[in-house]
Amino acid sequence: MRRTFVGLGLNPNISSVLVLGIEGAGFEELDAEKIKDEITRTGKRVELLIFEKDENIFSAMEKSAKIVRELVLKASEERRQSFGLESLSIGVKCGYSDTTSGISGNPVVGKLFDQIVSHGDKAFFSESPEVIGGEHILIKRAKNKEVTQKLVAAAKGFEDKALSVGEDIRAINSMPANKEAGLSTLEEKTLGSISKSGTSVIENVLEYAQIPKKGGLYFIDTTPICDLYIGFAVAGAQLMLFQVGTNAIALNLKPSRSGGIIISISYITGNSETYENQKDNFDFNSGLLFDGIEKMDEYSDKLLDKLLEICSITKTKVETSNYQERIELYL
Repeated sequence: MRRTFVGLGLNPNISSVLVLGIEGAGFEELDAEKIKDEITRTGKRVELLIFEKDENIFSAMEKSAKIVRELVLKASEERRQSFGLESLSIGVKCGYSDTTSGISGNPVVGKLFDQIVSHGDKAFFSESPEVIGGEHILIKRAKNKEVTQKLVAAAKGFEDKALSVGEDIRAINSMPANKEAGLSTLEEKTLGSISKSGTSVIENVLEYAQIPKKGGLYFIDTTPICDLYIGFAVAGAQLMLFQVGTNAIALNLKPSRSGGIIISISYITGNSETYENQKDNFDFNSGLLFDGIEKMDEYSDKLLDKLLEICSITKTKVETSNYQERIELYL
């Protein structure tokens, strides 16, 4: 929890921070003053407000609003500056996987990841249960023996956890909808899933909310759901891609957004049918690659151009919507 709070404050998208503390919470690692100090070291402005035991919540909200208003005004004085790809850090999740996921959608993201990593910044992929059956491929790209062991442990640990409660992850995943969309087994789904990581060396396997100190490609050992997006933001990503396949769910997908996510989320696909049905929600379609009409390099360059537009102030489709799921697994 402490790493999560600190990591959100450290994210490059954040200008300044108000840390709210409750007097007497008692957890040493959640000490508000210490959290403030860790974020302050980056040079950001950080304010601290401790709620007194006898303080009315509405008076505390009033104090908070005044502080935040001042921080927003100060942040508005900042002016954009030019930076290269060495300053761009991104994360990717794939979902609603189908046959296009491993042929067009995810490989295009993988090619993009190789470009980002080659310029020196960080790229993150995750979803431990969806490397099961593909460990032998990923470990060929591990930086060293320790990273190899961590990758194998991440997959085995998730499978063992499922077995401990009587569930066979290989029987449950692929989901029925994935199978209907053309994926027969978890191993087949995994082959498509890991292609979104590209071909670069895997620097390390991170725990949730662990922040890497240098650029490179990183795997985050966590589930495909439950605050994964926040996990990318905490690790340092400024932008998040959700690469979608298709099935009955995806064709009726309502991409939601959350005020709790401090990074832009861009929904993209490699399936032209999904894109045509969801043009209002998707920013990019690499489906013509699947259809054999255009080439991989062309699409990875186009995707990079789209991301640079987003980083330069263009909103993603989902950012223009106020739709929020009340029970949203990812957010």
